[in-house]
Amino acid sequence: MTQKKIIAVFGATGAQGGGLAKAILQDPNSEFAVRVITRNTESDKAQELAAMGAEVVSADVDDKASMVRALQGAYGAFFVTFFWSHFSPETEGKHAKDMADAAKEASIKHAIWSTLEDTRRWVPLDDNRMPTLQGKYKVPHFDGKGESDHYFTDAGVPTTFMLASYYWDNLIHFGMGPKKGPDGTLAITFPMGDKKMAGIGSDDIGKCAYGIFKKGPQMIGKTIGIAGEQLSLQDMAAALSKALGQEVKYNEVTPEMYRSFGFPGADDLGNMFQFYRDFDEVCNRTRDVNFSRELNPELKSFDMWLAQNANRIPLE
Repeated sequence: MTQKKIIAVFGATGAQGGGLAKAILQDPNSEFAVRVITRNTESDKAQELAAMGAEVVSADVDDKASMVRALQGAYGAFFVTFFWSHFSPETEGKHAKDMADAAKEASIKHAIWSTLEDTRRWVPLDDNRMPTLQGKYKVPHFDGKGESDHYFTDAGVPTTFMLASYYWDNLIHFGMGPKKGPDGTLAITFPMGDKKMAGIGSDDIGKCAYGIFKKGPQMIGKTIGIAGEQLSLQDMAAALSKALGQEVKYNEVTPEMYRSFGFPGADDLGNMFQFYRDFDEVCNRTRDVNFSRELNPELKSFDMWLAQNANRIPLE
């Protein structure tokens, strides 16, 4: 039996890395084996992946030497950073640089770096259409990733740059689902106007990443945006109405209003949605649904995602 090529997966206990790990582990004919890299090897999610056949290795993104050790002998690696655990683009940048350097030291043959646009290419800091945040960012959780892309190219790591889309799972877990207004009607609230927004089920992100690894060296050096569908918020509300069996409206607000909502990260997300709205052609051109389906033949449309998940959306 030929030795399987090891894919080391950061974030395997989260949405993106977990989707990739499971996609490989559930494919009996895969040419790859999974090495889960996590701080807590005893966590329920790490142990679940171990039970499916993954190797589980301890490493910490704050400790580069531990990452180099964890990557030894791996063919490929999936790198993702964790902005929402610390809200710091600088921390994200340090982690990305250390990941790139660790990948170089471990002679990784194919890395996927889960990145996003540096929105300052389109909205410079002196552009007052949206406020500058944390002193030097427009959309901190995008910009910190985008400005870190060069660490991988500078280090000479063979890398595919993968850009995800809006997670439909945010309707379940992030408080973005339908809420009852004063008249009792459910509504989703976004500052998107009538523009289309690329979205995807979080498990499909990992399956698309698996498709990138399967295509191999031809994907190195490329930037690949992935999406399950591009929909206006009116279309999303109509699909939710059908799936939930009760009317859901689209409550359109301004980005200014969204930024004022006061939850942690509201200003960042308000700017993000404004970027999606004002630069919809850029965002949607990058996120190719047809190519995403080529990478992942099981790719779900929003209706398909709702068929599996509508009952998990909390209705407030």
